[in-house]
Amino acid sequence: MKLTTLIGAALLATTAIASPALADGPIADRGEAVERAHFQKDRETILSMAGDYKVRFDMQESTPWMEGYEPLDRKISGGYESVRVIEDTGTKIVLQHLLVVGNEGEEFVIKHWRQDWEYEPEKILAYTGPNTWEWKEMPERMRNGRWSQTVYQVDDSPRYAGWGEWQDSQGIRRWRSNWTTRPLARRDAVRHPIYDRYEGINRHQLTPTGWIHWQDNTKMMPDASAEGGLKPVVQEYVLNNYDRFDGYNTGAADAYWAATKDYWAAVRDMWADVAEANGGITIEEEAETGTVISGRLLTIGNELQEGTIAQDAAIAEARALIGEATAPAQQGAY
Repeated sequence: MKLTTLIGAALLATTAIASPALADGPIADRGEAVERAHFQKDRETILSMAGDYKVRFDMQESTPWMEGYEPLDRKISGGYESVRVIEDTGTKIVLQHLLVVGNEGEEFVIKHWRQDWEYEPEKILAYTGPNTWEWKEMPERMRNGRWSQTVYQVDDSPRYAGWGEWQDSQGIRRWRSNWTTRPLARRDAVRHPIYDRYEGINRHQLTPTGWIHWQDNTKMMPDASAEGGLKPVVQEYVLNNYDRFDGYNTGAADAYWAATKDYWAAVRDMWADVAEANGGITIEEEAETGTVISGRLLTIGNELQEGTIAQDAAIAEARALIGEATAPAQQGAY
């Protein structure tokens, strides 16, 4: 066989081996009818994540990437969580998570995380480093057929954002994000580790009893001598299981949201206004609470439900807190 023929065969074989990577490339136009069908199925999938659940959070540091680092012990926790659709415009779906904790008859609700899904967005609010989130353009060639997911913290300040495609493979419905950068979760922040952020891929997959949120995180630390100024420390695998379950006081979650939803809608609008005005959000964070104003924003919500503060006063105080904490003049100090 001639050398040129051998080279051609080798290149063809290499192309065949590498072809699965094309799944992460642009989605070609599939025609209006097919695109509409995919869009509707995606919407149904996202909306199906709403409901009442028994949740199990399983976090495990595994492979150390830095010599001498000892992975932390596995951490497992759980509870009851109600997920509600609080906005649906067609191309944007907002899901609010509400934790219900406490003994029967003494339940109380903790406003938990929020996830916003947006179809073919032009930009996402991405975490870019300590205390900082910036608008990042979503590559135009990658928008077709894809959804972004932006996750917000308990006070509705941003946490991280990514984008990906809902797919069916091996009989499983799943969404996988691009690589996303995230600030430390409270479970790590309170331990004051050497790493200060995660680079991770998020997956959401439907199960017969609900859905899972699966994270593959590389924990990173600043290192001026490393490429990009960051050095990998350890790998972490997180598996959050949401199993449908209504054997708890789901009404407590709905009662809390009924009493506070207008307040939190105003808070969401305030954060959105800051992000648009400043090209992103800069706010100081602390290990115990997330943002420095998170504790008070949540307390205001509790006071509103208890009737110890009027809604107008609650919104005015929240507006003042967010405005002061994100004032551009303070950004250089963070």
